[in-house]
Amino acid sequence: MSFFQKIFAKRFGPVFLLYLIIISLAFITRTALLIKSAAGFDWTFINIIGVYFIGLFYDTVLAGYFCIPLVLYIWLVPNKLYKKQWHRFLLYSYFLIVTFLLLFNIVAEWVFWEEFSTRFNFIAVDYLVYTTEVIGNIWESYPVVKIIIVVFLIAIAAFFLIKNSIKASLKSNLRFGKRTLIAVPLLCIPILSWFFVGNKGKEFSDNQFAVELAGDGLYEFGAAFWNNELDYNKFYATIDQDKAFKIVRDLLGRDSVAFVDKANSIERKISYNGTEKRYNVVLISVESLSADYLGVYGNTQGLTPNLDSLGKNGLLFSNLYASGTRTVRGLEALSLSILPTPGQSIVKRPNNENLFTIGNLLKKRNYIPQFIYGGYGYFDNMNYFFGNNGYQVIDRTAITDKKDIHYENIWGVADEDLFTLSIKQLDKDYQSGNPFFTHIMTVSNHRPFTYPNGRIDIPSHTSQEGAVKYTDYAIGKFLREAASKPWFNNTIFVIVADHCASSAGKTELPAYRYHIPAIIYAPKIVKPQVYTKLTGQMDLVPTILGMLKVNYNSKFFGRDIFRVKPDEEWAFISTYEKLGFIRNGHLLVLSPQKKVQQFKIMPNTDQIPEKVDKKLKEEAIAFYQTASYLYKNHLYGK
Repeated sequence: MSFFQKIFAKRFGPVFLLYLIIISLAFITRTALLIKSAAGFDWTFINIIGVYFIGLFYDTVLAGYFCIPLVLYIWLVPNKLYKKQWHRFLLYSYFLIVTFLLLFNIVAEWVFWEEFSTRFNFIAVDYLVYTTEVIGNIWESYPVVKIIIVVFLIAIAAFFLIKNSIKASLKSNLRFGKRTLIAVPLLCIPILSWFFVGNKGKEFSDNQFAVELAGDGLYEFGAAFWNNELDYNKFYATIDQDKAFKIVRDLLGRDSVAFVDKANSIERKISYNGTEKRYNVVLISVESLSADYLGVYGNTQGLTPNLDSLGKNGLLFSNLYASGTRTVRGLEALSLSILPTPGQSIVKRPNNENLFTIGNLLKKRNYIPQFIYGGYGYFDNMNYFFGNNGYQVIDRTAITDKKDIHYENIWGVADEDLFTLSIKQLDKDYQSGNPFFTHIMTVSNHRPFTYPNGRIDIPSHTSQEGAVKYTDYAIGKFLREAASKPWFNNTIFVIVADHCASSAGKTELPAYRYHIPAIIYAPKIVKPQVYTKLTGQMDLVPTILGMLKVNYNSKFFGRDIFRVKPDEEWAFISTYEKLGFIRNGHLLVLSPQKKVQQFKIMPNTDQIPEKVDKKLKEEAIAFYQTASYLYKNHLYGK
C-alpha cells in the first residue's frame, strides 16, 4: 500500500484528499492564467517561484476554509453511522459536487481574467449582488449549457479516479477522543488564518501579473467581500490632518479662488465675469470607451467616424484620464467631482444622499437635472444615488411601447433606442421653458457586444470593435436628429467615456490604460480646438459650470481646466485599493498597508519605478486623506 493509500484509508483521509484536489486545480488554474498572460509576465526566476510558492500558501489557506464542513462532519458523525454502506453515497455526492464547483471555478476565473486581467476582486463581489444582469450577460456571451455539460463530464471522470480513495476511509474505526485530537488542529488552521493572514502577502513583485497570479481567486473573492470599503486612515499612509488641508487648499488656491473662512474645508468662491449663460447641457458618458479606439487619438480602423468628426469640430481633450475602472467611478467623477476614495464608489455606498453634486447645484438655478439610462437603474444603485442627489431618473422602464425598442440585451436597450428616449425627454424639457442638464449613460459597448443588425458593417456579437462602431453610429444619429431641434443651438454636448475598455498592465496602475476620450461639442458656442493639458475626469464638472459662467461656492475637488495655470495640472486614477496621483509625468501610488510607490510615466506603455519624491508623496496623501475625511464626516453635502 502506497503512502497516499495509507493516508486515504484513515478516518480523515477525505480531508487530505479534498486538500489535494483544491491545490491541484488551483495549480492548473494558475498555470493556465500564466500562459494566457505570458506577454505581460516578467519571466524571472523570482517571479516564477513567487507565483507558485506564495500561490500554494494561499491555496492552502483557502483549502483550510473549504474543508471546515468536511472536518466537522467526519469529527462528529459516530463510527457506527460512518461505517454504514449507504453512508458512502453521501461522501460520493459531496465530492462530486465540490469537484464540479471547483472545475467550474476554473472556467469562471478564466473568463474573469480575460475581462479584467485579475483574480476575483471587488468587481466579482458586485457581480454576486447583481445576479440578474451578470448571469444574463454570461448567458448571452458564452455557450453556458455546453460549458456546464463539459465541466460535469470532467467532474464525473475525476470522481471515478478518486472514488476508491473515498471508500477506503469508510473502514476506519477512530474513537471520538482521537478524532478530536485531529479535528481541532485542522479547524485551528482557518481560525488562525482569519486573524493572521491577509491578501497583501502576494505583493512580492513589481510585475502586476505576477502579483495577481500569486493569489488564489476564491480567497481573493472572500477578502474583497469582507473589505468592500476601506478606512483611509487605517490602511493608507497619512499626514497630520491640518497639514493635509493646508496642502490641498494651497494647490486648489493657485487657480485664483477665494476660500470660505472655514476650518477643515475646501469650500471656495468661484466667480466669473459677465452674466450667467443659460445653456442646456447634455452629458453623454459612454460605456468602456478607451481613447485608442478613436481616429482622432490615432486609431486607423475607422471605428468612430462620427466621434472623429465631433473631435475635429469641437473641443477635444487629448490628455484626459478616467478616475477608475468601473462605470460607478465614472458616474462619481461626473456628478460629485471628487477624487476616488478607497473601496466602493460613493454611488454604491449607504448614506450617500444630498451630496454636493452638479445636479443639486443646477437644480437650485432652476435647471432640470436628469439621469437617463438604457438599462434598469437599480443596477449599481444608480437610481437611488441620482434620485437622492438632485436628478430626475429615467431608465428603460420609461419605454412602454415595444416598437420603440429595436434591440435589447441583459444590460439594456440599444443605444439608438436610449437616444430616441432622450430626444423625447429633451423636447419635453424644452417645452417647460427651463434649461436642462441631462446625463445620458450608454450600455451597448459592453459584452456580449450585441446591437441591431444592418446599422454598421461589423456583425453583432463579434467583437468590442463592433460595439464601439455601433455606439459611434448611435451618437451620430442622435446629434443629427438633435440638430433639427429648436434647443440645439443653445445646447452644449459633452461626450466622455466612463472608463477604458481594459485596465490591465504589468504595473499596478498602468496610467495609459486610463486614457479616455472627451469632446465638448456646441457649434454655436464652442470653437474647435485641442486641449493638451493633463486633465482628470472630475475636472469636467467645474469646467462645464465655467462655460455656463455660474458663480457658486464650490466643494468640488475638480477645477475649471481653463483656469488652470501652466504646470499646475494633475489627475487621479484608481482601482478599489490602489490610489494614483499623476503630476508632471510622474505617478504616485498609495496602497493598503501604508505602501507608497512612484513611477515615471511612459507614453502608451507601462511606467518605470523610481524613487519616491517627498513633495509629490505629501500632495497625493493630502488629496486622498482630505477627500476621505470630508466624505466620512458628512462634510461633502449640498
